[in-house]
Amino acid sequence: MTAGAEQGADRAGGGSVGEGVHTQASMLDGIRVVDFSTGVPGPYVTKLLADAGADVIKVEGLDGDPVRRWSATRAEFEGDSALFQLLNASKRGVVGQPGDAEIEELVATADVVVESFPAGSVLGRAWADQHSHLVVLSVTPYGQDGPLVSHPSTEYTVQAQCGAIACRGRPDQPPIHAGGGIAEWTAGAYAGPAVLSALLRARRTGRGEHIDLAVADVMGIAATTFSDLAHSMRGGGHDFDRVARSVEAPSIEPALDGWVGFNTNTALQYQGFVLMIERPDLIDTEWSQIGERAGRLDEWNAMVHPWTSRHTVAEIIKAASDLRVPVAEVNDGRSVLDNEQFAARGVFVRNPGGFLQPRPPYLMDDGGERRPATPAPALGEHTGTVEARPRPVVSSLEADSDSSPDLPLAGVRVLDLTSWWAGPSATGTLAMLGADVLHIESTGHPDGMRMTGFMFGTEDWWEWSSMFVAINHNKRGLTLDLDTEAGMDLLWKLIESADVVIENFSPRVVEKWGLSWEAVSARNPQAVFTRMPAFGLSGPWRERVGFAQTMEQLTGMAWVTGHPYDQPRIMRGPCDPIAGMHGAYAAILGLAVRERTGRGVFVESTMVEAALNCSAEQIVEYTAYGNVMERAGNRSPYAAPQGLYPCQGYEQWLALAVATDEQWQALVEVLGSPEWADRPEYATDAGRRAGHDAIDEGLYAWAAEQDLEDAVARLVGAGVPAAPAWDPRIQHENPQLAHRGLFEMVEHPAVGTNPMPGMPYRFASVDRWITSPSPTLGQHNHEILAELGVSANEIAQLEADGVIGTRPKGL
Repeated sequence: MTAGAEQGADRAGGGSVGEGVHTQASMLDGIRVVDFSTGVPGPYVTKLLADAGADVIKVEGLDGDPVRRWSATRAEFEGDSALFQLLNASKRGVVGQPGDAEIEELVATADVVVESFPAGSVLGRAWADQHSHLVVLSVTPYGQDGPLVSHPSTEYTVQAQCGAIACRGRPDQPPIHAGGGIAEWTAGAYAGPAVLSALLRARRTGRGEHIDLAVADVMGIAATTFSDLAHSMRGGGHDFDRVARSVEAPSIEPALDGWVGFNTNTALQYQGFVLMIERPDLIDTEWSQIGERAGRLDEWNAMVHPWTSRHTVAEIIKAASDLRVPVAEVNDGRSVLDNEQFAARGVFVRNPGGFLQPRPPYLMDDGGERRPATPAPALGEHTGTVEARPRPVVSSLEADSDSSPDLPLAGVRVLDLTSWWAGPSATGTLAMLGADVLHIESTGHPDGMRMTGFMFGTEDWWEWSSMFVAINHNKRGLTLDLDTEAGMDLLWKLIESADVVIENFSPRVVEKWGLSWEAVSARNPQAVFTRMPAFGLSGPWRERVGFAQTMEQLTGMAWVTGHPYDQPRIMRGPCDPIAGMHGAYAAILGLAVRERTGRGVFVESTMVEAALNCSAEQIVEYTAYGNVMERAGNRSPYAAPQGLYPCQGYEQWLALAVATDEQWQALVEVLGSPEWADRPEYATDAGRRAGHDAIDEGLYAWAAEQDLEDAVARLVGAGVPAAPAWDPRIQHENPQLAHRGLFEMVEHPAVGTNPMPGMPYRFASVDRWITSPSPTLGQHNHEILAELGVSANEIAQLEADGVIGTRPKGL
């Protein structure tokens, strides 16, 4: 296991992951991956595969991956950048290009190929067609086809185009993007379960896959809090009388010696917060409504900040924790290293390049050795030395070109004991990829995400949570009261036939039910038991509750998001699905280990460590160069100028990012070469950064006279990355997302027919992802229990006793 891993991850029931000596092969031993990708998303997913033992061969041109020369803080360094070394440790590197005989042979004998060739390239799909055993992942900003594929873009303009910027920020300030290049890291996380599940199917059947992943689609799902679906459920329309963005309150607040972050998703958490600030008079008032607080931020802050500003971060954390309010210090790339939980669990390990990085965000018991990390390859280091290997043996199924392969996880049964967003997004991904997922709730404690449906004010409001409806497609729903003997007996029977059991409750709750690894494996030796705790199963924070907001505050994600003149802001979205995708990946990896060993495994995939892995750039910048990344509003280290510029009309924001000198010259020509822009010092990135304020003044004045649609058309036509800050409430009307079919029309028994988000990638073998709507509470009680052999009379008795039901208790 990685250094430090042995210290943590106590299994329920005692012991720790990593006890004993493993003698078996690494988890993905024998898998060969050929990686042509640059940037972050492709190299991150191949990092996940390399960390699990796959043989990853990075193919570069003579100039090498540009990330070799990249530092987000403009640090000076010799050799390869820390980010490159983070993403490419334990890989081998060759120089070559498609068409070279040696490279084509590598492709033909690989199991997986990952590429990020320019949009419109058909090479990835051609390889998948030519080598039918091969899994090929193509990663591009907008996907392989559609009206925007040829548009010049950056990570920032992609965020704007898909609606992920317009929904974030105070209503009285310009919207803000999510910092730290998070769109690309999130895309890499989404690719993990897609690639690994397709690989398992290919190894089993000889049928490969072409996976077309769009970064815009990823952020359209992960960073807009499903505003489109919520708006559609309210009746739709375009007559907006208020902006799309808002912020949480409380969220990140000033302390005497720094910033501290809170989360008040529930009424009890809000009550705990106002008791903490010594304002019990605010409990049963209009301030208990999130909409009231968000709409009167200055008044709210005037009540909160005098108290928080008098206390230290440590004092506030203790007070909030005592009242069970999710809380955390707001860290940057330096201070995150001092967190007691991370230290206790040995989360930070040393890269072969000498700096610190987070370890992989999952731990696995009896999954195989984690081979020691090796340094990232020098450019062309292994050219001519990669050993030949036979082409993979393919199944006779390949001869039948007309047959459509099953979904990758067809035949896998998943027992889903998760709630809110992170866990259900993991199991939702498994369901979309073909697993039979049974979502377990109880009428006494329904999935917490259901409780957000009260905002719709309907009679059956618990069925109207747009978040719940959006993330639980293709599942079947069962209610069981696990505080009863009958409920637990039925759960154990379900465990006996499950391939995967996955949960994200607090350790205390799960262990109260007796769901230890020893107990689960005794009932079902082939079960993959995946636990997704907030902070881990060991360490001083083991019993703390945590939500995405807490993780974004703790790991540095919030530190790099927000206007410099305002408080740091949570990213509001990506952290939950980031945790979910890593949890899904870890569960599928457990299935891969089971296929090799014939027995189940225990997997721990923590929410906070997933977030750390996707904010790792801050940590490596500090530990490699001593530099702390900062928030900069809509500016970034990736382009200058970059920002939002209001055009004519209401909320008509132009997102613009100039990443190269050539793009700047093109922009100047579109502007008409005004004197303020046509200056020699602006010909370089350094000059434009120094003059960013002056450039912004000129761009604000120019944009104010422009029609947004016309300005975007002229800019992209000249080769300048530009996009509208798309309103997320009408996301399904976005021409690119609509062309790719990101939203599928789904009829739900409670909320009617609405556009529902599918997956942010296309499989060549899949026409549609959503086969059934998210289940209503207990919708499949009779169906699932009958499959267990429970008689109709017994089911009726279970209903009478309140063990199962279809309405929350007390209503």
